[in-house]
Amino acid sequence: MRILFLSYWGLTDPLTISTVFPHLQLLQQRADVESVLLVTIERNGTAPAFELPFPADKITYAPLVSEPGRNVLLTKTDDFLRFPKELVRLAAEHRSSFLLARGAPAGALAYLVWKQNKLPFYVESFEPHADYMLESGVWRRYDPRYLFQRHWERKQKELARGLMPVAENYRRQLMKEGVPAERIVTVPCSVNLAAFGYDATRRAQVRTQLGFPAEAIVGIYVGKFGDIYYDQEAYELFRAAAEHFGPQFRLIVLTPNPLDEVRARLAAVGLGPEVSFVTKAPHHEVPGYLSAADFAFAPIKPADCRQFCSPIKVGEYWASGLPVVLTEGVGDDSDIIKAEGGGAIFNVERPASIPAAIQRVASILNEPDYRQKTSQLAAHHRSLDRARQAYAAFFPER
Repeated sequence: MRILFLSYWGLTDPLTISTVFPHLQLLQQRADVESVLLVTIERNGTAPAFELPFPADKITYAPLVSEPGRNVLLTKTDDFLRFPKELVRLAAEHRSSFLLARGAPAGALAYLVWKQNKLPFYVESFEPHADYMLESGVWRRYDPRYLFQRHWERKQKELARGLMPVAENYRRQLMKEGVPAERIVTVPCSVNLAAFGYDATRRAQVRTQLGFPAEAIVGIYVGKFGDIYYDQEAYELFRAAAEHFGPQFRLIVLTPNPLDEVRARLAAVGLGPEVSFVTKAPHHEVPGYLSAADFAFAPIKPADCRQFCSPIKVGEYWASGLPVVLTEGVGDDSDIIKAEGGGAIFNVERPASIPAAIQRVASILNEPDYRQKTSQLAAHHRSLDRARQAYAAFFPER
């Protein structure tokens, strides 16, 4: 097999590192995979140096470079006119057997390639992206991006050889919509369990580095503020945790948002630099910060389509043994927490649910083996074995 693997994110994007690289490793390990051509979309106008954090003798690289500095609508229009032609050329030169797209936007490009050359395609991490953006307020109902993406998602459901949604909730929805069950395998966002496992030595090192006492109760948030995530509500959630745990509480925030702005907003809710630490950390440093923490936050905006997602951060939190304070109605994870533990659920429309969720997490922290129990959730629900099984189902080894 010769696979063209298309990521809609750049080579150094944390989502590529955390969700694409592990799957490339799985594919490279297969004896029947002759070659993988990795294609990423680079939005800063330049192609990065190709480096992977693992031996990659079967993997070659071809970036698609988007022109920066223009109106986002013009940029996306140009991308979807130009990139399919480039992908058709790359697939022909590579002699690709099929195209494997990561995410519904990449699946849209895969469909546009199929229109030109009928190259079979599969879409992993398939989610209702258009509805995500609409319900999060990022796109409007008559935004061309929404209309085109929604149309292209319908075409993916109709024409993809296989779809790999990230939640069982969405697999069931796809079958209701008429997609044959044999063309759907659920693959939640996989986590490298070894890389994100709890490390007591690293915990002590990071706490010392940050000046956090050994007995501190440390919460952590990894991610953005705004868009599909809560903004001011997230800061109020942090304040609620600080009020519950009192002087013992400390907070770590790893975010791509402007750091000074985040620090100022934390100070505004009583979490100044003496009790909080804010930075933008490369992906390989995140496990150390998770080990230093005791529990984690996942303040994701609620929306009907959110039940179909699988936040990679929840899997990484669980892998490190961290119970998660999670918004109600998020993917399969909310139901897993309710049924199996691993955190607590809140709903900002029910204000009393926030202190109740913090109290529930506090109770979990009193269990001596809570990290081990929580990490088992990641092993069961977020292992790379789910992706391996999906690949075996869609393209059996010969």
